[in-house]
Amino acid sequence: MTTGTSPQDSPILRSQATSLTTIILTFNSEASLAQVVASCQAISTRVLVVDSYSSDRTLELAHDLGCEIIQHPFENYSRQRNWAQEYAQLHPESWVLHLDSDEVLSPELAQSIQKILTTPTAGIDGYLMRRLSYFLGSPIRYGSINPSWHLRLFRAGKGCCEDRLYDQHYIVPGSTHKLAGLLLDLQLTTLEKWTAAHNQWSSAEAREVLTQTHRPAERTLSASLTGDLRMQKRWLKNNLWYRAPLFLRALVFFVYSYFFRLGFLDGRVGLVYHVLQAFWFRFLIDAKILELQMQEELKT
Repeated sequence: MTTGTSPQDSPILRSQATSLTTIILTFNSEASLAQVVASCQAISTRVLVVDSYSSDRTLELAHDLGCEIIQHPFENYSRQRNWAQEYAQLHPESWVLHLDSDEVLSPELAQSIQKILTTPTAGIDGYLMRRLSYFLGSPIRYGSINPSWHLRLFRAGKGCCEDRLYDQHYIVPGSTHKLAGLLLDLQLTTLEKWTAAHNQWSSAEAREVLTQTHRPAERTLSASLTGDLRMQKRWLKNNLWYRAPLFLRALVFFVYSYFFRLGFLDGRVGLVYHVLQAFWFRFLIDAKILELQMQEELKT
């Protein structure tokens, strides 16, 4: 009779089970990068910064903070995120945490992640984090975006980012679980840059709506009223929002977000945010959808 170590008890697999690579996408991120790295560095085995050719001090800061750095041209968030994970060449059993350059782990969330690394739960492929968005330096605690859950931590061999031009999520094939704590989306930017970014995203969303590219089910977030909050929102978007009249839906959404979801409790900053996010941005998407439709009509 022979005795030995089972694959699950292998020292190599045990070390991979507690290994965490944090991937941070950056572009001119000098204002927030230090806070982001500080929030995750203690629990990370490796911090990989994937930069889109910044022109500020982002690379210098990343180097000083001890991060691994690679530059790659930015096409869209989905492709950049998936490229970054492929580049990292992670062991399938290791953990990967994906952050944007202005997303900070609260101390409670960092502790929750550390607990997962120390005592992982069998059968869980990924973990959801509740994101709290900031705007002009203030937290946005009310309105349609709350609560907002995002899958950012998962086994490297299980997850990927769905291939969408806008509103893309990370997905895993198996079960997920919620973590305690908050993912703080600081958005340390000016209104000029914020509106410029949303102008670009509105174009991406308009193209996404009109093309409706068929994608494999295993690489797309499920739209289901019985799934997690991300899946429920996707179902509502696919089955109600896209079928509602252009422009009117933006007005209704603002009323819902600002009044029924108590967005007015966020004060003056909240007024600006909810008008821009819930109304202007959605109205702009509809305007670009109309523009694309009119261009197509002219071709026929």
